[in-house]
Amino acid sequence: MNATAGAEAPVLPKPSVKVRWIVCGLLFAAVVLSYIDRLVLSVLKPDLAAQYHWTEAGYADLAVAFQLTYGVAYVIFGRLVDRVGAKIGYAVAVTLWTIGHVSHIFFTTTTGMMIARLTLAFGEAGTFPSALAAANEWFPKRERAFAIGIFNAGSNIGAIVTPLLVPIITIAFGWRWAFILTGLLTVVWLAAWLGFYNRPSKHPRVSPEELAFIESDPAQPEQVRVKRGFVDGTVALFQDYRALFRHRQTWAYMAGRFLIDPVWWTFLFWLPDFFNKQYNVKMLEFGPPLVMIYLIADVGSVAGGWISSRLIGKGYSINRSRKTAMFFMALFALPIAFATAAPNMWVAAGLIGLACAAHQGFSANVYTIPGDLFPRWRAGSVIGLGGLAGAIGGALMAKYAGYILATVGSFQPIFILAACSYLLALLVVHLIVPRWEPAVLAHNEGNP
Repeated sequence: MNATAGAEAPVLPKPSVKVRWIVCGLLFAAVVLSYIDRLVLSVLKPDLAAQYHWTEAGYADLAVAFQLTYGVAYVIFGRLVDRVGAKIGYAVAVTLWTIGHVSHIFFTTTTGMMIARLTLAFGEAGTFPSALAAANEWFPKRERAFAIGIFNAGSNIGAIVTPLLVPIITIAFGWRWAFILTGLLTVVWLAAWLGFYNRPSKHPRVSPEELAFIESDPAQPEQVRVKRGFVDGTVALFQDYRALFRHRQTWAYMAGRFLIDPVWWTFLFWLPDFFNKQYNVKMLEFGPPLVMIYLIADVGSVAGGWISSRLIGKGYSINRSRKTAMFFMALFALPIAFATAAPNMWVAAGLIGLACAAHQGFSANVYTIPGDLFPRWRAGSVIGLGGLAGAIGGALMAKYAGYILATVGSFQPIFILAACSYLLALLVVHLIVPRWEPAVLAHNEGNP
């Protein structure tokens, strides 16, 4: 674990003007909004299930459809972001997911809700490819995991806000307005994004000092664009992805996402249901335990990124820094195995919160793999493949969870699997990439 990944960047003093952190703030806000929009249905699920007679199998199928669509769209957005950049990629994503989110108001069955969630899933799949592309543009490696940890923490804030906001809106105006009013927030963000965001070299508010700091990593190979017709372009696209599969770095990222994403998806889809079944918690009472869980998760998200960035700053190799942070985060996931035996709701919430913190801190480091080990213009495609792998794992986990809850009736087997996932993921990633070495692309690889 001590091997250094490629040439290390020169150590430059941090600039006083920090436009890059404003960009990080916008990314953070986008992640908050994306999680609010995807979690509205989870908060409403116990009440809507009772009102409209939903089954556990029907809700599990809805979750599977969301995740598979999300995974396929992740690959599409990864490629799109490689071609058009983070600014346009994010704008397209937000527009699509807002349309899908608001369209939930037209349905009352799980099949109908599934139709709305396909568009939501397709748009939300662009969230992290766009955000990670922006992080790769705006942050050198020494700050990248920390920045990713910060905007990744937005998922926890979204998970905190949703169970507090949605019941109030639902009781005051009806459940459909929960989708309408939260959807309007993304329109405001989109206007801010289009008005402010640009690449560092083209941004009018970036000083020469900050630009030099942002670009302090060793130079990467240049992207070569080749004009092709539709047929040739399609053939080249498949060849390009086939070439990516030849690199172990691609498999490391996909394996990491496949093993850890299902745990997070399970939290998102089933935590309100867990508290409802285990402790008879009603919709207006979801807020406090979920707030506690996701506040703890926020600490983990920032801490996981901070640990590896801090170790890099102290002179440790990127390899050792990233994996050390992942190891410590994985340890915090273990206690969730005992959550169903907790003496009360608050102890259970604390154990689940530790697991959520573990996921966020662990994923902040896994998410650096495309930016650390691939050129910026190829990272989006790798991010897309990882998202697809994570969504497939999430879909399998959703079917497993639906089956366990319908037959065993307990979350215990689900939580035991969650407890083991992170140490297993670290082991697999380390076996695939024992050294954090950048992928060596052939001269003709990756010419979109």
